[in-house]
Amino acid sequence: MTKAISAVKIMQPNRALLYIAFSAILWSTSGLFIKLIDLNPLAIAGLRSAIAAIFMLLLMRGLLQFNWTFPQISGALAYALTMILFVSATKLTTAANAILLQYTAPVFTALLGAWFLKEKVTRFDWIIIGTVLGGMFLFFFDRLSLIGIWGNIMAVGSGVTLSYFIMCMRFQKNASPIETVILGNLTTMLICIPFYFQQLPTFIDWTILFYMGILQIGLSFVIFSTAIKYVAALDAVLIQTLDPLLNPIWVFLVIGEAPGRWAIAGGIIVITAVTIRNIFANIKTPKVVPVGH
Repeated sequence: MTKAISAVKIMQPNRALLYIAFSAILWSTSGLFIKLIDLNPLAIAGLRSAIAAIFMLLLMRGLLQFNWTFPQISGALAYALTMILFVSATKLTTAANAILLQYTAPVFTALLGAWFLKEKVTRFDWIIIGTVLGGMFLFFFDRLSLIGIWGNIMAVGSGVTLSYFIMCMRFQKNASPIETVILGNLTTMLICIPFYFQQLPTFIDWTILFYMGILQIGLSFVIFSTAIKYVAALDAVLIQTLDPLLNPIWVFLVIGEAPGRWAIAGGIIVITAVTIRNIFANIKTPKVVPVGH
């Protein structure tokens, strides 16, 4: 496995793009496998992150540099909250609603950047922000139960915490996302300890948890953070849209869960607006921070 990761470092840009696409596809399977496990959402989040943290520590041993700065620590906490909120949202609402509402994170990043980093929000940014917020409201027009509404709210919350995580990465000069992600997974593991013993996972549950921890989070982040150095940021941004596009498709194909018409309309608006903003943002400042869940 280590040889495979090392090989990415010498890959040509075209092959690096394939690795980024592979990472996005792995991320997109989160909704399906979270739905398939019959455990408390916090138990799922904690056990998945525990497996991911152990895998990444073993895979990256000797290459990690923890600096324990405020951005790294608070970014890890934001990452942990993102994992917990996203898994909970996926359990309470449709997988499509959870991933598409979380995908609004870049809009919240723009607002937080204006607040904390004193970055100017342009008229174009405000147009995109207004468009995305309008798309978000459409999700709540579907006939949702009270539980579904709370799921949507948690999904929006995961977008806010993810945006703070992204901002923390921008605070760190020459930051590597791996250390913050590992700390975030360890934090998730610790926060969720009280929920591990409510129900023992079955063999199938453990199989899915190991897949999500090792491949869907662990390997995908390691591959992405290595390959991203060798491709244009704009290309990576466009490829990352595979995650919100494929996530609800896997769920629909396997368990038949489909988003409502309003959610589909809102999702199209959100993905289009965020993608357009990312294109222009990366033309001006070519920098990408991996997300994933």
